[in-house]
Amino acid sequence: TERDATNWSSEKLKSLLVGLTVGGPEGSCEVTEVSKLEGEASINNRKGKLIFFYEWNLKASWTGTSQTGVSFKGTFDVPNLSDENDMDDLDISVSLDKDEPDTPLKGLMRTAGAQKIREALDRYVDALKTEFTQGMILPTANGVAPPPTGPQSRAQLNRTQISSPSAASAPPSSGVRIPTCKFSLRETFQASPAELYRVFTSQEMLQAFTQAPAAVEAEKGGRFRLLGGNILGEFTEMVPDDKLVMKWRYNNWPCEHYATVALSFLDRSSETELRVEARGVPDGEEERTQDGWRRFYFAAIKQTFGYGARLF
Repeated sequence: TERDATNWSSEKLKSLLVGLTVGGPEGSCEVTEVSKLEGEASINNRKGKLIFFYEWNLKASWTGTSQTGVSFKGTFDVPNLSDENDMDDLDISVSLDKDEPDTPLKGLMRTAGAQKIREALDRYVDALKTEFTQGMILPTANGVAPPPTGPQSRAQLNRTQISSPSAASAPPSSGVRIPTCKFSLRETFQASPAELYRVFTSQEMLQAFTQAPAAVEAEKGGRFRLLGGNILGEFTEMVPDDKLVMKWRYNNWPCEHYATVALSFLDRSSETELRVEARGVPDGEEERTQDGWRRFYFAAIKQTFGYGARLF
């Protein structure tokens, strides 16, 4: 069983980095924003052991104030936060924004700042292995998790029962982690990337191919509601004609649980290849979700707009 930890990790990394401060004779610096966070994280149950996978490429902004009160701005990059690398092996590249004059604050961020960044990222890894996995069901030789023991047995047992696929059909409440899976699809359309991108962001075109009312806010953080409320979501990243990332769910999934779906629009000369990467899909929903994308998106778009092309 694989459990997707990408969304949780994204929020955790931001909370640990934003607001981080460092000071010295040169002045003080503070991390103000995580501007790029690309990657994924997941946990696998394999023969009773938890296997952790994470791989991140992040970029953040920092501001500094010298002892004389002069302000500076810069960024730092960490391209290789991964389960394959030790914290001491992380590449932390610190730079000043364009046109900013050189300042000793850059050196402060490269030394004491980099150390604090490593400590924050190390706390993320610890939290992934402890905080995120609380109540996680471990497989055993006979496939049944042993009942928890100790003073927290009752609370842990309740969480286990809620998380178990064989539990009662009542949907888990917000915040309860469930086993998830991921999948990828690809399809070609006889349309340009710009035309296909618009299909997913234009309320008029969404209503046309779904043949149902749609509510769409085509902006980062904007929400959408399709097929009479059967599909709900929110745009989390929008790169016009190139990439769309969204929180996406069927309305009968466990309460407040969303998958992360990334759409990449690849120009193939006379046609566009659409790649769909879905993570965090509830276990048991993979086939239904893939079928939904093929029928309600791919086939419907081709039939409605004449973008038919060969299938992979």
